[in-house]
Parts: sequence; C-alpha cells; structure tokens
Amino acid sequence: MEKYLYTIGEVAEILEESTSLVRFWANEFPKFIKPQRNAKGNRLFTKEDVETFKHIHLLVKVEGLTLEGAAKRLKGEKKDVINKAKVLESLRNIRQQLEEIKDTL
Repeated sequence: MEKYLYTIGEVAEILEESTSLVRFWANEFPKFIKPQRNAKGNRLFTKEDVETFKHIHLLVKVEGLTLEGAAKRLKGEKKDVINKAKVLESLRNIRQQLEEIKDTL
C-alpha cells in the first residue's frame, strides 16, 4: 500500500538531502509545494509534493540552476523536467541494484 502523506524526514531520506534543505525548498516554492500540517504543526507532504521536490532537486542540484531558474523551468517546461526526473530515478534504481549484486559477489 502506498503512502498518502510523507513527513519532512521521509522526504529528506527519499532525496538523500537534509531536512533543513527540504524545509527551505518548501518555503521557497510555495506555488508548487503546499504542505499540510498535522495537529502538532509538522509539515506533511503529498506524493505530488514529493515528485515536485524530486524535480527541484534535479534542477538545482543536478543541472545547477538557481532557485529562480528552477521556478521558471517548473512553471514553463514541466513535462521536460518530469521526464528527466524519471530517467534520473531509474538510473538511481539501477545503481542500487548493481551495488547489491556487487555486495553479493
């Protein structure tokens, strides 16, 4: 069963980044990421938010865009960004599988 809401720590783990960076990106991209809050006030992110974080990660960390540049790309060329993010995630999965195979040898 797939999760519906993710904590900031879970998002950070998925992205392999710090929780403070995830919090920063959530604050910097309010048009694209709209976290819900639980009773304690903690941020909870939807699957769509997590996908948007992956796109931001691709644009900022991999392609080296500024936050402003990443926002423009998300706004204008979202389909291209989504495709690149899918390819990057596939490559990560392949790498993980290869590392597991290596460890078993």
